[in-house]
Amino acid sequence: MSGSNPSVDPHRNRNRVFIALGALVIVATYLYLVLARPDEVANLVEGGELGGAPLIALAGYLVGAALIAVGAIHRLPTTTLTLIPIAIVINIAVGQLTAALGLPLYLDSIGTVLVGVLAGPAAGAVTGALTNVIWGLTIGPIALPFAVTAVVIGVMAGYAARLGMFRRFYLAPVAGFVTGIVAALVSAPIAAFIFGGATGAGTGALVAMFQSFGNTLLASTTLQGLLSDPLDKLISFTIVVIILFALPSRLRGRFPFVRQYNVFGSTAPVALAEPAAPKA
Repeated sequence: MSGSNPSVDPHRNRNRVFIALGALVIVATYLYLVLARPDEVANLVEGGELGGAPLIALAGYLVGAALIAVGAIHRLPTTTLTLIPIAIVINIAVGQLTAALGLPLYLDSIGTVLVGVLAGPAAGAVTGALTNVIWGLTIGPIALPFAVTAVVIGVMAGYAARLGMFRRFYLAPVAGFVTGIVAALVSAPIAAFIFGGATGAGTGALVAMFQSFGNTLLASTTLQGLLSDPLDKLISFTIVVIILFALPSRLRGRFPFVRQYNVFGSTAPVALAEPAAPKA
């Protein structure tokens, strides 16, 4: 008579399948857009028709982000679930303000990074995905397809924290810069094939400038992203590490992820090593 293995959690395995499928859909969509370089472009900002390549891009990225969010959300403790709505409000409020000012930045992932650092990659992915879905369905369509980029940012913030990049103040901006490069590469096909490069006043001007130099639309959105995203994420990660520096260690310690991976070391993030106390 064969017994069941109590160490195997079928729900956990199912969640991993969702996450793996979501990642596979995202990678396949990205490779299609970058390698096939389809001619169809739909600018949803100006009411363009959505068909062909733009429809594949929108559907692929949204489905992939949704699968990852579904697979990750069941793994989150109550403390994390209470933080996520606050982070979503921060993302949308700051993102809307930045867009209204016409800056060539976004600053719409501060809450996502905050959750990723305190609660891990899965929590960061859920926060990013939910932010863009809620934002896209309530305020404007631009945020919706970029849910996949928000997922990537949340995951990378969580792994940066896991690797100790928030134990020293000066390491967090480095993690943000690297995250920005990856975010730019993921976002470029979305900006090119779904929005025709026009995703905001500041960023749209940069895309137009690169196109005037003879670059293709995809190349122009990639160059714009590589110019804007690393700086944007560097600033966002820096803001988050400053916030975490100010939080009481007891509050940070309420999150299991922080305790499990010793995210902040034995003390709060520090800019420089503290000098040794003089001997009596």
